[in-house]
Amino acid sequence: MRKTTIPVAGLSIYDPVHLGIYEDGYGVDIELIWRNILLAGEPGAGKSVGLNNIVAHGALCPDLSLWLFDGKQVELGLWREVADLFVGPDIERALTALERLQAEMDRRYAELNRVRRRKIDRHDPIDVIMVVIDELALFSATMGTKDQQEQFVRLLRDLVARGRAAGIIVVAATQRRSADIIPTSLRDLFGYRMAYRCTTDSSSDIILGRGWASQGFDASNIAPEERGVALLLAEGGIPRRMKTAYLTDAHIHALVEYARQIRTRKTA
Repeated sequence: MRKTTIPVAGLSIYDPVHLGIYEDGYGVDIELIWRNILLAGEPGAGKSVGLNNIVAHGALCPDLSLWLFDGKQVELGLWREVADLFVGPDIERALTALERLQAEMDRRYAELNRVRRRKIDRHDPIDVIMVVIDELALFSATMGTKDQQEQFVRLLRDLVARGRAAGIIVVAATQRRSADIIPTSLRDLFGYRMAYRCTTDSSSDIILGRGWASQGFDASNIAPEERGVALLLAEGGIPRRMKTAYLTDAHIHALVEYARQIRTRKTA
């Protein structure tokens, strides 16, 4: 049975992340460690609610460093107090942060190679890093120069491709479901993909993968009033319809205060 309370010492990023319930009533609890997740859908479909559930879990994990990238500043802004890094609408700062992450990833792999290990685990005295990006399109297609946008995508692709075993988790969200924002070479690296309501079946396939809509897994069939409903695709599985757990701003404020206390005890 899934835990219904948070341990006094906090959660662990090695614990499953609760996202909501499947349409058959079973809980959606995913193992995000050593994986990445992509969330996308039209505005108002519930993407931000799903994102907040993931960030909430991360904030309550003393063994996790939270790096937040928010081009609009307001979606992830409520978590800013417990973030180890917060980047707003500043493409140069975003690139610097990703370059730091890339260097840290390489450092961790050098150490793993030295001790003849393939990946970090919960017994290592090192924090997992969760990189949360909302809205992806602002950094990859709107802000800065074309060269900066392309550099952002290159760095992000490298982190998604190589970061998992080094304890770097990428959580990316976007409202723009076009191939230039979510190229296949990037999308296919995400072990989890969540498709909220889309306007077309092709947009749904851009998120989940080519051909799923023709098999009946089409996020454009989600009704406009079904906010928070999504199709979740996990590695090696088929998309499953689910409803995202809802966090109000009041819930988030309370969780931030609790997370702050947990993190303060960790550094005391």
